[in-house]
Amino acid sequence: MRIEQLEYLAAVTQHGSLRRASERLHISQPALSEAVSKLERELGVTLLDRHRSGARISSRGRDLLQNMVEVLEAVERLRLAAGDQAAQTRVIRLGTVSAATSTLLAPAIRDFRETHPATTVEVINTQQSDIHQGLLEGTLDLGLVNVLEGDDPPAELAGTGLVHGRPVVVLPGGHPLTAYDEVDIDQLRQEPFVAMRAGYLMHRFAHRLFGADMPAVSYTTDGAELGKVMVAEGLGLTVLPDYSVIGDPMERAGIIAYRPIAGDRTAVTLVVRQRPGGHVPQPVRRLLATLVAQARAHRRQGDGGTPTGRSSSQTA
Repeated sequence: MRIEQLEYLAAVTQHGSLRRASERLHISQPALSEAVSKLERELGVTLLDRHRSGARISSRGRDLLQNMVEVLEAVERLRLAAGDQAAQTRVIRLGTVSAATSTLLAPAIRDFRETHPATTVEVINTQQSDIHQGLLEGTLDLGLVNVLEGDDPPAELAGTGLVHGRPVVVLPGGHPLTAYDEVDIDQLRQEPFVAMRAGYLMHRFAHRLFGADMPAVSYTTDGAELGKVMVAEGLGLTVLPDYSVIGDPMERAGIIAYRPIAGDRTAVTLVVRQRPGGHVPQPVRRLLATLVAQARAHRRQGDGGTPTGRSSSQTA
């Protein structure tokens, strides 16, 4: 007998069918059915009444359900105790699309390390689809993604909005366009452009912004951090969420600057996502809380700092 067999049967009871249970558990329906069948053979009891219209727990299964629930509750207590004991030595894997790394993520990890010095935070830079897959498979604990207003959230993941902003043009410090309060699309089209690779939200936004008349793309790259470095080196301009730029060390030093996009009112949000349900280890909960606190501080700093339109280090 395996614990997951009891969990599968409990899921069928909770959700009312093999199909819905398999969807919630993210396993195939045949695999779930076979696991329950093996448990039935081991116990010598029919636990599910299977019909062409679906499967329901049998009367004998209902009689045994309380015993199964007690076993699962005992296992959960064991997992909680083990999780608390291992809290100081675990590895947290966080996937990110490389947004707000220097302005939010790095400061949050620094604060987290003060209370969890023995916990390693492994940061994986990758695309949003890979982050969602990693969260569903359990290979990632948390994921940071950018979301455009109107995007549908994945139903199988929970999300918390951290910071809200707008896409801005990112320029080298001292670039002629820093003389303007805003940069319009025609001006941007005339410049070499550093594009995000397909699969990143800013790639999708750029195509929405420019339509069929894209600028002459000089480079493509993965994520905001590399994009800002390429802009700083004078290779071209790019578009990024303002929260990825405002407060960045290069922006504070005047190496890069930012300007709003004239006529654009697109809203973008940095969201932290995780798989809902089940036991969340204490260090993961703590890192999530630290990210939320850092985002709150970032918003306060933005409310009292330089308005979007001119970076603090550049004047016309």
